[in-house]
Amino acid sequence: MSKVFVDIAASLDGFVAGPNQSLEAPLGEGAESVLHRWMFEAADENAAELAAITDAGAFVMGRNMFGPGRGDWDLAWRGWWGEDPPYHAPVFVLTHHERAPLPMDGGTTFHFVTGGVARALELAREAAGERNVAVAGGAATVNQFLAAGLVDELRLHVAPVVLGRGERLFDGVGPLGLTPVQARQTSLVTHLRYAMRR
Repeated sequence: MSKVFVDIAASLDGFVAGPNQSLEAPLGEGAESVLHRWMFEAADENAAELAAITDAGAFVMGRNMFGPGRGDWDLAWRGWWGEDPPYHAPVFVLTHHERAPLPMDGGTTFHFVTGGVARALELAREAAGERNVAVAGGAATVNQFLAAGLVDELRLHVAPVVLGRGERLFDGVGPLGLTPVQARQTSLVTHLRYAMRR
């Protein structure tokens, strides 16, 4: 059976986004330039981890990761990534508001799921076939998957910064059993992999 993994960047104090997320600051105030700097300024030395982030047969993400809106959909909004998102696979977006599937260039289709994390995972597993399923974020979505015991592997990319506030990973998830699998440090980030103990 395919595995479910989380791949997410975080600050040393566990925040995956800063405060006051908006259209102008998708990751919150002051977070994007420090949390994801390693992806852009040191892509070559982090190439393996960057490739692994999008190496899945299907993805699950929260509505906040797809766009800044709340309530009814603005149907003109097509995601943060332009017409060719990096996923190139089905993406299941958790939401409370129905929306028709949104096909994009490069093989990405966004599907909007109102049935919660278990339903989104069921649909993602069906779409992925033998390939893995990735939970892309944000913090609330990852925390729901962790709390429900639905994650097989957690991959943290820890930036050497303290944000102090924002969207925190691990809030409300309860005790977790983690087995270290790998740790690798590069100039701008430390990559940590953990298997989840059931």
